[in-house]
Amino acid sequence: MNQTSLSSFIWSVADLLRGNFKQSDYGKVILPFTVLRRMDCVLAPTKQKVLAEVGKKQAAGVNPAPFLLRISKVGFYNICPMDLRAVLGDQDHVKQNLYAYLDGFSPEARDIFERFDFHTQVERLAKDGLLYLVAEKFANIDLHPDRVDNAQMGHVFEELIRKFAELSNETAGEHFTPREVIRLMVNLIFIEDDDVLTPGNAVVRTVYDPTAGTGGMLSVAAEHLLAHNPAARLTLSGQELNDESYAICKADMLIRGQPVENMVAGNTLSEDGHAQRKFDYMLSNPPFGVDWKKVEKQVRAEHEQKGFDGRFGPGLPRVSDGSMLFLLHLLSKMAPVVDGKGGSRFGIVLNGSPLFSGGAGSGESEIRRYLLENDLVEAIIGLPTDMFYNTGISTYVWIVSNKKPAERRGWVQLIDASSFWQKMRKSLGSKRKELGEAHIAEITRLFGEFIEAERNGKPISRIFRNQDFGYTTITVERPLRDEAGKVVLGQKGKQKGLPQPDSSLRDTENVPLGQDIRAYFEREVLPHAPDAWIDEAKSKVGYEIPFNRHFYVFEPPRPLEVIDAELKEVSARIMRMLGELAE
Repeated sequence: MNQTSLSSFIWSVADLLRGNFKQSDYGKVILPFTVLRRMDCVLAPTKQKVLAEVGKKQAAGVNPAPFLLRISKVGFYNICPMDLRAVLGDQDHVKQNLYAYLDGFSPEARDIFERFDFHTQVERLAKDGLLYLVAEKFANIDLHPDRVDNAQMGHVFEELIRKFAELSNETAGEHFTPREVIRLMVNLIFIEDDDVLTPGNAVVRTVYDPTAGTGGMLSVAAEHLLAHNPAARLTLSGQELNDESYAICKADMLIRGQPVENMVAGNTLSEDGHAQRKFDYMLSNPPFGVDWKKVEKQVRAEHEQKGFDGRFGPGLPRVSDGSMLFLLHLLSKMAPVVDGKGGSRFGIVLNGSPLFSGGAGSGESEIRRYLLENDLVEAIIGLPTDMFYNTGISTYVWIVSNKKPAERRGWVQLIDASSFWQKMRKSLGSKRKELGEAHIAEITRLFGEFIEAERNGKPISRIFRNQDFGYTTITVERPLRDEAGKVVLGQKGKQKGLPQPDSSLRDTENVPLGQDIRAYFEREVLPHAPDAWIDEAKSKVGYEIPFNRHFYVFEPPRPLEVIDAELKEVSARIMRMLGELAE
C-alpha cells in the first residue's frame, strides 16, 4: 500500500466521525489510533515470546522489563494478552479491553498516549457508539514495518497533521519541515566528513534537533547516514514543545530503537532538556517571527547571570522574533575541537531577518559578530520562496561549524538557490515549489567544492571574508549655532571651550571594517560638511549579511523609444475599443 492510499484509508475514518466530532478534532482521534496500530504491528512478531517471558519472570519474582525489551528489540513492549484485533472480540466491552491493552504497554509507550490525551477521545467515541467502528477500521490495516517502512510512516504522519492543521486553521509548518529541505540540510552537514560516510567505518555519532516536531529531521539524518554507511551508529536526541508532535516523534524513536530518554518534552529556550550535553551534528527549523515574551524572564536571567557560561552570552534579539535564540542554543551544544578532533556542524532554517535586522550594538548584530569573528559560519543558502507549508517568505539555511576545513577558514560562502525549484503538482498550504533531486545535488556540489559559480550569467555562489560583513558605525556631529550663526561653545567641565553638537544635525555613517575611518571621513563627509567631527565615544562595530545585495545584477532599462512605441500601441488599441463601443 503506497503512502497516498494509506493516508486516504486512514482519512476515511473521518467519515465515521463526521457529525459527532468537529473537523478540528478529527486529528485527536486519528493520530493516536494510527500510532497505536503501528505499535501493535511492530510488536506482533515477538508478542507470544514476550507473554511467555513475563509469566516466567513474574513467577520468579524478577523485574521482567529488561528481559522483555531484549525480546521485543524495539525499546518498548506490551504485556496484555490481547492485541488490537483481540480487543474487538467482545463488542460489549471494547472500551474496557482497549484500556487493558493500553495499560499493558511499557511506561514510555503509555506516556505517548497520555500526551495525546487518548483516554478523553476513547470516552467520547464510546459515548457516541463509535469506538468499535473506529477501532475496527484501524485493526484491519497492516502497518507492519515490512509493509510500511519508517520513512513512509513519517510521510503519512506529516500528511495527516497537515490536513488536520488546515481543518483547524492551525499552522502546519510548526510541526514539520518539507522532506526535500531536510535532505538538503542533511547532505550539507555530512558532506565534509568522509570518515562518517565511508562504508564499513563503525563510527558513533550524535544528532540533535531542539525543535524536533514529529522527528522528520532526525529520521532523515538517520536514513541518510545508514544508506551511505550501514556500519555507522547514530544516536538521535531532541526536544519538542507541542504534546501531539512530541508523542509522534517519541513513537517514531521508540520504533527505531533509539534511547527514548533522549526525546524530551518542553520549551527548549526556558527548560533545556539536554543541559551540559554536546552533539556532533544538529538540525533545526525553529518557528519564524514568533515572539519569546512567554520565556523572556528565564532567558534574560540566563543571559545576565551566566553570560558566556550560559547559552545566550553573545546577546539577545528583540522580543518579537526568537529564532536567533535557537541559533545561540545550538552554538552552546557544539562539541569542542580537541587536538584537531571532535567539533560540530549544524544546519538551521531562518527567515531573512537574522541576516540584517538590528544596527551596530544591537542583540542581533552582536550575535552575528560573535559568529563571524569566531569563524563559525560556513555557508548561508537562500532557498526559493513558497517552500514551506505555513509561509511563502524567503528562507535561508545557515551551516555553522567549529571544525571548518583549512580552505574555508576565514571565509563565508553564500549560495543563491532561489531559482532552484520545480512547481508542485498540487500546492500544500503555502507550499507551491519544491527542490528536485537535481537541485539538491547541485547545491550540495557547490557547497562541497567550495567554489564561486554563475548560472545564466548571474552569480549563484560567492565567497567572502568574514570581515567583509563588518562595519563601524561612526556618529557624525555638527556644531550648534546661535541665532547669529556663531558656533556655541561649552561653558564648563570637559566640554568647556569645545563646539557643542546640534542633535538635529547628528548623523551616522557605516565604515566597512578594514577601511581607515579618518580617511573615509575626510573623503565622504568633510567635502559636504566641513565643520563636522566624529564623536569617538559613540563608535560601534556591527555586522550584517546583505545577502540579496551580493547577488543583485543590474539590468539596464529598455530604450525609451521601445517603451514609447509600446505606449502608442496600447493607446491605439484603447481608442479602437472605445470606438467599437460608441458604434
